[in-house]
Amino acid sequence: MTPQMTPRQTPTQTKIPAQAPARPPGRPGRPGGEGKVSGGLLDPKLLVTTLPEAVRKLDPRTLWRNPVMLIVEVGAVWSTVLAVLDATVFAWAVVVWLWLTVLFANLAEAVAEGRGKAQADALRKAKTDTMARRLLDWAPGRKDVTERVGATDLKRGDHVVVEAGQVIPGDGDVVEGIASVDESAITGESAPVIRESGGDRSAVTGGTRVLSDRIVVKITQRPGESFIDRMIALVEGSSRQKTPNEIALNILLAALTIIFLLAVATLQPLAIYSKAGNPGVPDSLALGGDGVTGIVLVSLLVCLIPTTIGALLSAIGIAGMDRLVQRNVLAMSGRAVEAAGDVNTLLLDKTGTITLGNRQAAEFVPVNGASAEELADAAQLSSLADETPEGRSVVVYAKQRYGLRERGPGELTHATWVPFTAQTRMSGVDLDVPGERRMLRKGAASAVADWIRGHGGTVSPELGAIVDGISASGGTPLVVGETVVGEAVDGAAGDGKARVLGVIHLKDVVKEGMRERFGEMRRMGIRTVMITGDNPLTAKAIADEAGVDDFLAEAKPEDKLALIRTEQEGGRLVAMTGDGTNDAPALAQADVGVAMNTGTSAAKEAGNMVDLDSDPTKLIEIVQIGKQLLITRGALTTFSIANDIAKYFAIIPAMFLALFPGLDALNIMRLHSPQSAILSAVIFNALIIVALIPLALRGVRYRPGGAAKLLSRNLYLYGLGGIIAPFIGIKLIDLIVQFLPGMS
Repeated sequence: MTPQMTPRQTPTQTKIPAQAPARPPGRPGRPGGEGKVSGGLLDPKLLVTTLPEAVRKLDPRTLWRNPVMLIVEVGAVWSTVLAVLDATVFAWAVVVWLWLTVLFANLAEAVAEGRGKAQADALRKAKTDTMARRLLDWAPGRKDVTERVGATDLKRGDHVVVEAGQVIPGDGDVVEGIASVDESAITGESAPVIRESGGDRSAVTGGTRVLSDRIVVKITQRPGESFIDRMIALVEGSSRQKTPNEIALNILLAALTIIFLLAVATLQPLAIYSKAGNPGVPDSLALGGDGVTGIVLVSLLVCLIPTTIGALLSAIGIAGMDRLVQRNVLAMSGRAVEAAGDVNTLLLDKTGTITLGNRQAAEFVPVNGASAEELADAAQLSSLADETPEGRSVVVYAKQRYGLRERGPGELTHATWVPFTAQTRMSGVDLDVPGERRMLRKGAASAVADWIRGHGGTVSPELGAIVDGISASGGTPLVVGETVVGEAVDGAAGDGKARVLGVIHLKDVVKEGMRERFGEMRRMGIRTVMITGDNPLTAKAIADEAGVDDFLAEAKPEDKLALIRTEQEGGRLVAMTGDGTNDAPALAQADVGVAMNTGTSAAKEAGNMVDLDSDPTKLIEIVQIGKQLLITRGALTTFSIANDIAKYFAIIPAMFLALFPGLDALNIMRLHSPQSAILSAVIFNALIIVALIPLALRGVRYRPGGAAKLLSRNLYLYGLGGIIAPFIGIKLIDLIVQFLPGMS
């Protein structure tokens, strides 16, 4: 079949973008335009404002969700009772730092939630008390009969009419009309978008404003469940449920806590027996005739259980969702973010994701003895009336490659313009000068060939070979033809026979840097599959250029769904993007389904993430954020457990050195006394939580690589670092606390 050029966009559509411009990777979005907290940074003001919330979280009815920190709080309460009964500087110092340990853990979670609340406040500004004009018994073509009701009184299935300057009262689908809509309250982008009935851009969001024209919207939300309501609940963390991985890790931490609780309990009879056998060893605040004191037992337990990761676990999960919000992606659950980190296969639409979406001129191929400059001049002139993106790219390419100044239609007063239409599949110009008429046409090969023959010309076999070659390479050929009719002028005359000047090679241009990004995906062990409606020959050419691992050509919605199921049957997790109602089954089936905000309500309901910028390439960023979340959790868990080893060597040798001199070989730190050793370890245990809050919020820096490489890096950096840091920190603290009364 001869390739045909079809219009991608009408001239009127070019005035208003169909969607908000894509944001550069890594640039945070700004819902509502203000109130945004910069990603990954620990704002001192936020620490102050979230402190009351951290104190409120001391309530055991809230803290029971974190078993490790609940044990610490119970220990702090018990230690407080003991300190009241037998007050010493050492006892009260330990009590204060035990309570600070719990408070710092709550602060980590409160800060993470506080960042979400700052974003929620910005979203609430978009949620106004709107009056709606509800249509009674609406039907297409029927005269409008409206009643004014509050937006909160609207029910699913109601129809409302919204005109220029009015706020859309609720989420729904446009069922009549077309309008320009300002969605900056949701996306942060000031560029208006087009919303119209009957297509994949029919969904509208409550709180956005109609800028022009009139639309009828069918409400699809239930009261109190609007898109903004869900966004607020999710970014605040109020509807965040623990993910399966978080639950599994909490169970592991609880098991470790029980093990250490039993280990600490067995120290008491050992201490009593050993002290009775060594009556010459003097009593101390840590060890007496009755064994280890209660406060010391609590301190030892708190230092040995994995309090660091227990304190930061919730903050890591909340911060992972927050990093998506910073990029204007709304995750419906933490499970979706985790699944993104475990994805094995990425399904990517070709148009708009891998390629720029509009075919662009890449080469002029002259034929029949025409020069490249002659072809370029004719191609530019014949494209001036072509308002499609392809036509504009021809004008730009002629200017950049051959130095031809772009001429506006107003400059050529003697020209008759022939605009591109889907019926003629051609554009061109008729230039009338004294004694001569020059006609230029550019368009689909078959259409221009018919025009050439209709004007007495012939089409050479050379043209067919060039057109077929461009098609085989995945490009689109456009043919340029010319005919000159005129009277004899200085002995020369136009014979009126049309001729072919050459062929324009249009390419579906692959976005810059995509090959490198797919290379990163490959190093991460992720397989990339390009989905396209193109024929297999064209699809293979673009796939090879982009560097994807595989492609699915001539894809229909059911083919996407079948491919996802095939991948999942092989034990792989799949991520994909979509925006249409026909994408909804595949989005629902995929482990990570990212729906575009410009898409239909069905697509947004089916997916477990919504991209407010409607940028399909962001799927790659989402996967990276998911992997960063998992790596951060693993790294801090490694650091926390390694910490316990170091604190064991700090406390146990110092406590029992007088009873067992052989422990001197393990007394690496040479701390001042058992009391100073215990207090220093408790202080370090609390301060390390505060020190790691920024890392938990920002996330461990992600570098693409295989699982083995990432594991070895984490073990070296966070495992070895987790052992070394306490030795240095506890020793420095000991040098200070040794001067407190009762530390000898």
